[in-house]
Amino acid sequence: MKTPHKHSGSGKAVKSDFQGPLDWRMLVDWLLKDEVISDNEAARTIARCASAHSAQHPIQRLSVVGMARASDGHVLDAELLTQWLAARTDLEYFRIDPLKVDVGKVADVMSAAYAERHKVLPVQVGTAEVVVATAEPFIRDWVPEVERQTRKSVRLVVSSPQEISRYTGEFFALAKSVRAANKLGGGQAGFGSFEQLVELGKTNKQLDANDQHVVQVVDWLWQYAFDQRASDIHLEPRREQGVIRFRIDGVLHPVYQMPMGVMNAMIARVKLLGRMDVVEKRRPQDGRIKTTRPGPGDTRSDEVEMRLSTLPTAFGEKMVMRIFDPEATVKDLSALGFTPHDATRWEGLMKKPHGIVLVTGPTGSGKTTTLYATLKRLATEEVNVSTVEDPIEMIEPAFNQTQVQTHLDLDFAQGLRALMRQDPDIIMVGEVRDLPTAEMAVQAALTGHLVFTTLHTNDAPSAIMRLMELGVPPYLINATVLGVLAQRLVRTLCPTCKVREDDATTDISREALADMAKPWKVTGTYKPYQAVGCVECRMTGFRGRVGLYELLTVSETFKEKITREPHLEVLRKQAVSDGMRPLRLAGAARVAEGNTTMEEVMATTPPLT
Repeated sequence: MKTPHKHSGSGKAVKSDFQGPLDWRMLVDWLLKDEVISDNEAARTIARCASAHSAQHPIQRLSVVGMARASDGHVLDAELLTQWLAARTDLEYFRIDPLKVDVGKVADVMSAAYAERHKVLPVQVGTAEVVVATAEPFIRDWVPEVERQTRKSVRLVVSSPQEISRYTGEFFALAKSVRAANKLGGGQAGFGSFEQLVELGKTNKQLDANDQHVVQVVDWLWQYAFDQRASDIHLEPRREQGVIRFRIDGVLHPVYQMPMGVMNAMIARVKLLGRMDVVEKRRPQDGRIKTTRPGPGDTRSDEVEMRLSTLPTAFGEKMVMRIFDPEATVKDLSALGFTPHDATRWEGLMKKPHGIVLVTGPTGSGKTTTLYATLKRLATEEVNVSTVEDPIEMIEPAFNQTQVQTHLDLDFAQGLRALMRQDPDIIMVGEVRDLPTAEMAVQAALTGHLVFTTLHTNDAPSAIMRLMELGVPPYLINATVLGVLAQRLVRTLCPTCKVREDDATTDISREALADMAKPWKVTGTYKPYQAVGCVECRMTGFRGRVGLYELLTVSETFKEKITREPHLEVLRKQAVSDGMRPLRLAGAARVAEGNTTMEEVMATTPPLT
């Protein structure tokens, strides 16, 4: 748990003997005294607020006015006003991050009715201290009662009134649902399936509707994952408690701990919706499910597809739900992060009438996103685009997609062989894993088809070596392979909170960047930024990811280097001569542009040789 961040303010702390609720006129007066706003801005604010009758919290009421900060003209929104209020009252500002709040412990401190009545919310519970967020720092008559009930000291922090109101409802509703579901399951760690949970609820008249609690928890989990921009949801059984984790921008974050009985019921619930075998827990299973989430302003619902996967573990069944958000689907290649140099060369490969184009990189490096964006560009009404995938990552109407089913002897090679009789123009093979698949891909390319497929290699030249290791002869590689695209994903700095490095730090980082890029030279402008952390990025300093690319195009000179015993360094040197720019160099360019950090690039790209 992060320590609440303390913000410095321009005004002095308010006298401690002041008591009572905040008033918007009082806040305007304090803002004026602290020279946060000008006299004209104060007069304009008073005129606008005086004519409107509102039951909103004063912070919310003033944030709607759009006051301009005197120092820089920046609009004072609710967060900035809350930070200023915290500094002025000599309290710490606390941004409520639901990923870092133990909801179960919060609900043990006070009831939902008590929290709503006093407009407070516990956010951290330690062995001797409870941290409570409030938007009314001068109303403290409830503090002795909470300290007496919990036998812990209370430390006040100031949070946005909108956040307190929102999360009070969410946290207590979630805790209530989990407790009710656990009670329905008898609180047993080894509780069985969802059907058993439902039947138990039906036989107990006092809990006849409690099966809905599991439904509510699952719905909360999905909506919360969508709000947090998670790409994967992990439900992981442990000896004592089940753990829920979200993968956000490539990094896993712990979210919540569940009683094992509730987690088992949640997994069974999702398996039912995904048309999976609920009873079978001894073997892995795959499924797919569609759900909806509220659109902007709750005016419409967006359909979200999830791919389900279960795996038996030492303490029970583990489930991972991969989220495919249509809103996040890249529809234009320019949005992938290609540099103009590589974009032009990639477009050239797409226009080839036949041959093999390989996309390489580790799992989670964005290969499928690149291929889907490319195929969407190519999938016109005049061509037949067909794929063989394991699994189908996302249903795309423009393609003819086939799922590999090994239990029916339909592997990549068999699927590709069948596709050859379907009059295809462009073929995408999910992955080349063995020689039969590689041979069928080569055969498809030789017979006049454009084939896109993936490999798992560290860089682009290594893909040539991998094909030869699989048993593909050099002359067939020369005859079919058009190019290889290696890629990685790096987190991008949050545009809202990133700050420019000072001159002294810039000189040091410029030298470090030059060392990282050797023997290459990074030219052009240099805009180094540092990660800070804000509401938009959940205090991580990063928001979203961008691709780094290394594109090898097979030239006639490169073909001469592909022999029965080629040397990787020779291939790499020739690829560079033909225009390939290494992954780390692409990352260094992103650092120079101020989009990411050297630490991110160093952690995700292979070193230059």
